[in-house]
Amino acid sequence: MRVRRAGPSAALLELDDDAAVFAAYDLLSAARADGSLTATEIVPAARTILVDGVENPEEVTMLLRSGKTSARQATAPGTVITIPATYDGADLDDVARLWHTDRSGVVAIHTGTTFRVAFCGFAPGFAYLTGLDQAHHVPRRATPRTRVPAGTVALAGPYSGIYPTASPGGWQCIGRTAEKLFDLSLDPPTLLTPGTIVRFCEER
Repeated sequence: MRVRRAGPSAALLELDDDAAVFAAYDLLSAARADGSLTATEIVPAARTILVDGVENPEEVTMLLRSGKTSARQATAPGTVITIPATYDGADLDDVARLWHTDRSGVVAIHTGTTFRVAFCGFAPGFAYLTGLDQAHHVPRRATPRTRVPAGTVALAGPYSGIYPTASPGGWQCIGRTAEKLFDLSLDPPTLLTPGTIVRFCEER
C-alpha cells in the first residue's frame, strides 16, 4: 500500500488489487461511521481509494495499519439489490462460446454469481461489478457500438455492468433490465454504490 497526498485535505491510497481495495474501503467506511476517521468522502476505484477531508495522510496510513475499528462494521455485508434481467443480448451467443456453454449456461452463471460494486465511473450511475470467476472474464468487443441502449446488461474483462443511459460502448451485451440506475429526482440518485451486493435474476 502506498499513500500520497492529494491536495490540501485528501489522501490517495494505491493498492495492489481489488481485494485490497475492498478491505481498505470497508475498514475506512467503518472508521468514518464510528467517528475514528473524519473524512468527508471515500471514493474507491480499480486500484486506488481517495479519502477526502483529512488533514494528514498519515492518519489514514496509521488507521489501516492498526485495523482499529469495529470488526462487526468492517465485515458487515453491503446492501443487497436484486436486478431482474431479460437475457437476450446481441452478444449472448458470443459469450456462450467464450464460456464453452450455451445461452442457458450463460444465464445460469450470471444469475448464480454474487456481484459487488467495486467502484463507479464511465457515466453517472455506471457501477463496475466484480465477482465473476477468472474463467468467465471476456474481452471487450473488437469494434465498439455507437449506441448501447439504457438498461443493457454487459460484460468486459472481469466486470459486469449495466448501462444507465444510452451511450457508445464496447462491452459484450448479454441482456437488459428495466431498473433505473440513475435518476436525479431520487435521493441518492444512483441505485448502485460501492460496496453494494448485486444479484441478477432472470425475467422472461
